[in-house]
Amino acid sequence: MAKDVRPVHRPDRRRDVMMPYAPALLVRRGSLLFLSGVTAAPVYHSHPHREEEFDLPQTMREQAVLVMENLKKTLEAAGCALTDVVSATRYLTDAREQDDLNRVWAEYLAGHLPTTTTVEVSRLATHQHCKVEISAIAVADSPPARSPRKRRGPGRTPKRRRR
Repeated sequence: MAKDVRPVHRPDRRRDVMMPYAPALLVRRGSLLFLSGVTAAPVYHSHPHREEEFDLPQTMREQAVLVMENLKKTLEAAGCALTDVVSATRYLTDAREQDDLNRVWAEYLAGHLPTTTTVEVSRLATHQHCKVEISAIAVADSPPARSPRKRRGPGRTPKRRRR
């Protein structure tokens, strides 16, 4: 069954401004996919962390590109794409770099507008040099419905095997 996701706008919507997100999305059909937060670090890394696994770029733009690539690959593993994202929470260690993130975000989403929340945090747990982490929810097409099982008639119980 194909997914059905629709933007929701208030009656007092301003049309003279361009917003980089949708105020709300109504999911009418589809399967939800919840993505853990990803950073510029490799998704699969050692725990406890090993410093040599965290060769991170220094700029927000470079880290944002790696984050979006990590999101894209995880979505693809579930049969989805960035255009299937309906909600994202973006954590930044410096809100002054939000415009750099927004530029990369817009390049990757190419006009698609999920709902977003952006939060400034003092540090990300993955690594001290991570500047951004994004968690997301996507909507995938629902798998075809299975045929319902045949029901037993009233009062009928399955036969037990004798040993």
